[in-house]
Amino acid sequence: MARMSEQPARWSQATVYPDMWTDPDDDPRNSDGAGPEGELATLLDFLAGYRMTLAMKCEGLDPEQLARRSVPPSTMSLLGLVRHLAEVERDWHNWLRDGDPLPSLYGEDDGDFLGAVAEQAVVDSAFADLAREQAAADAALAEYPDLGERLEKDGIAVREMMVHRIEEYARHCGHADLLRECVDGRVGQ
Repeated sequence: MARMSEQPARWSQATVYPDMWTDPDDDPRNSDGAGPEGELATLLDFLAGYRMTLAMKCEGLDPEQLARRSVPPSTMSLLGLVRHLAEVERDWHNWLRDGDPLPSLYGEDDGDFLGAVAEQAVVDSAFADLAREQAAADAALAEYPDLGERLEKDGIAVREMMVHRIEEYARHCGHADLLRECVDGRVGQ
């Protein structure tokens, strides 16, 4: 097990605020002008921001770094988080669709994390799975523009599902901050 002194030195691309991931003017999540109008647009904007954050946390890493379980004894890795969120998006899509649920992407419990191995094909597949499952869940939710509408399965409101999706990404982006810093010292933001 690595001792604290063996951890990589902290680093950042930021010059204005060196404790940040990147300078605010260079952060693709920042935009000029007023924020989105309305509740749905605001929720979708926050979801898009957290999705982009996860992608940024994975940028520039090779398969070994993405698959590294850098915070022992946790089985989490950045690649595992990508696979986990693909699985979660599929679960939300299953929640919305009629008929038999689509099968799990990665099989057994914790298959999303345990199968996150340092192979380029696994990395490519994970990011393709995430993009596909995000698009499918987004399309299914777009059928319910009334955030107060209660869905037939357990009567959950569309608003609650949207907030839960944001919460899931936000929580895992926090994990990604720690995982990335332990991989190569890149600080979170």
